[in-house]
Amino acid sequence: MNMVDEAKAAHDLWHTQSEQALFQKLGSGEQGLQTVEVRHRLEKFGRNALEAEETVSVVKLVAKQLHSPLIYLLLGAAALSLATGHAIDAAVIAGVVLLNTILGASQEYKAGRALGALRELAAPHAKVIRDGREVEIHSEEIVPGDILSLETGDLVGADARVIQGVELHANESALTGEVEPVHKVPGVVEADSPLAERRNMVWMSTAVTAGRGRVVVVGTGMDTELGRIAGQVRQAGREQTPLQRRMARLGVILGAAGVGLAVLIFLLGLLRGYELVEMLLFAVAVAVSAIPEGLPAVISVTLALGVQRMARRNAIIRHLPAVETLGSTTVICSDKTGTITRNEMTVTALWTPAGTYVVTGSGLEATGEVHPEGEPDQGGELSDDIRTLLRIGLLCNNASLARQDDGWSIMGTPTEGAILIAAHKARMDVEELFGAQPRLAEVPFSSEHKYMATLHSAQTGGTVAMVKGAPDRVLGFCTHVLIEGQTVDLTDERRAQIEAANQGFAGQALRVVAGAIRPLPRESEELKREDIEEGLVFVGLWAMVDPPRPEAIQAVADAQGAGIRVVMITGDHAVTAQAIARQAGIIGDDSGKVLTGRDIDAMTPEQLQERVKSVSVFARVSPAHKLQILRAMKANGEIVAMTGDGVNDAPALKGADIGVAMGRGGTEVAKEAADMVLADDDFATIVYAVEDGRVTFSNLQRVVFFLITTNLGEIITLVAALMIGLPLPLTAIMILWINLVTDGACT
Repeated sequence: MNMVDEAKAAHDLWHTQSEQALFQKLGSGEQGLQTVEVRHRLEKFGRNALEAEETVSVVKLVAKQLHSPLIYLLLGAAALSLATGHAIDAAVIAGVVLLNTILGASQEYKAGRALGALRELAAPHAKVIRDGREVEIHSEEIVPGDILSLETGDLVGADARVIQGVELHANESALTGEVEPVHKVPGVVEADSPLAERRNMVWMSTAVTAGRGRVVVVGTGMDTELGRIAGQVRQAGREQTPLQRRMARLGVILGAAGVGLAVLIFLLGLLRGYELVEMLLFAVAVAVSAIPEGLPAVISVTLALGVQRMARRNAIIRHLPAVETLGSTTVICSDKTGTITRNEMTVTALWTPAGTYVVTGSGLEATGEVHPEGEPDQGGELSDDIRTLLRIGLLCNNASLARQDDGWSIMGTPTEGAILIAAHKARMDVEELFGAQPRLAEVPFSSEHKYMATLHSAQTGGTVAMVKGAPDRVLGFCTHVLIEGQTVDLTDERRAQIEAANQGFAGQALRVVAGAIRPLPRESEELKREDIEEGLVFVGLWAMVDPPRPEAIQAVADAQGAGIRVVMITGDHAVTAQAIARQAGIIGDDSGKVLTGRDIDAMTPEQLQERVKSVSVFARVSPAHKLQILRAMKANGEIVAMTGDGVNDAPALKGADIGVAMGRGGTEVAKEAADMVLADDDFATIVYAVEDGRVTFSNLQRVVFFLITTNLGEIITLVAALMIGLPLPLTAIMILWINLVTDGACT
């Protein structure tokens, strides 16, 4: 195996290789590839592009529509009519076949463009090191071993390993679901690290949000993570809906019945002495009467009316048969954040060593108060410690709020927005505070350090550093603590008290952020990490939660009452997922085993198939796990609706019986792969759509029953006329008129 082939085989282990081994396997170096070698690799690996979606020709679409027992029967009837000299009858029957073929083919022609949307994500150009110098090329010319030069604003042209980086950050939310940009650094990562934790890798189509760096390409085209997703989308395909399966079975039954009756009546007529031509016409009439020719058109109209009803309730249906499938849904698999919850963090408590304050109100609502725990606010003063904590939250913060009629809108992260709203609820004088203590310097938040810090003018002279971040990290920098306005030593006992408070909030599935300060005597407008990674004064904690939507709680109850099981699938921690699922009513107080991604990895497909029957909460799962869960449920005979929003959710969305994409927060790839798009990203909308789907299904049942009974009446009329020796009472044209026009108008 040569170096290039070996490199291709090691696709999943690039993050574990040393830099020396990396270059050796790729046959590359820091000076990049030579032009001659690039040409060789282009021939070897092909262009750096996702494979185009196979287009289905019109001929194939038409041929597929003609492959039906009912169509065969109608075509046979047309041929007999033509053979007996009844050209008009033959033309009318052929017209019916043509109409139904056009209806069916036009629906299939509107298949999702998920693969096309994936191709559109690729970067158009890239800067590479070739022959020792930097040049700009079309991204399709990138090959494994190329050295890419990345800067802020660039789209990454291929999967690559970081070899140099200066504050290099990339937004991978479409691939991993992580909203915060990821700090990318050189080095080696453990072999079992999930995609979101491979900080030494960058991925095709992700965006560089900050910094600069150089990376060596390890995968191009279909050998990238994006290519893997495209392959899964292609393999997922679309299965027949329950309605399509029922209609196929009905077609076989009606076709067999029509042929059987036509042959029986033809033979019976000949035995009774009728002429051959006359009996052929009788047989054609019976065959035509056995088929509800208006059914495809009526079904399309009924489903279209269902689409209109659902659109009025913010459920946008992309594929017509999905309307009926919704009515057959037995399991709804939903994300947590933004679907069952609002994705609006709400501070519920402020904690300092001197006491806890409760924050009322939820989400971005303008109403709410801050008062001591157990003492509803009577307009009393806040403690000095709480005021200091709220001041840190206001000043050490990069989010901003815009006032609206019924609350605020946030520019920034939900966590920082929640902290700002808590300060507003406490009636803090924001404008005065910003004017009195302007920001002089900042150490930005990073996932590596897990805190941010800002420097401000102190009211007593000098400057003060304000720090906000993960409790364990911030507390580790503290040597003192603020208690009732006094700075005292942080003893082991006081440290244990703070840790216990943090663990108590975490046990309630609350997100906890710590605040601290450090007075600095100098007037310098410079802030360094060494200034804040020692000697801090601990102030307090913010405890917050993204609560379930009230309408989602009711919708879960409605779904369960209708016999539909609701399952939560999230990338969040197990404790948080379990708590939110319990609040939403997905699991009971005494039940609710949570299955994690690691648990799934340790199971066989058969074991997972058994476990999904009883588990309703899945946590710390990746989109690949979602696909495994989906397959296990479908293997159990469930009709599954699955939500998703990221690029890597596309395979699960396309493989589900009903793929549901988020309209506000979803990527175009997810929307193209889905059957339904939620315009409001609300779980309750899914339940409303299922209700409408059941109404549509009930209407379809009535339509089919009406049409079949009408056809049965036609058959009885024809048979009775034959038995008592009357001439043919209904010709093929008359029957088609009844089936298409009269029945269609009635339904």
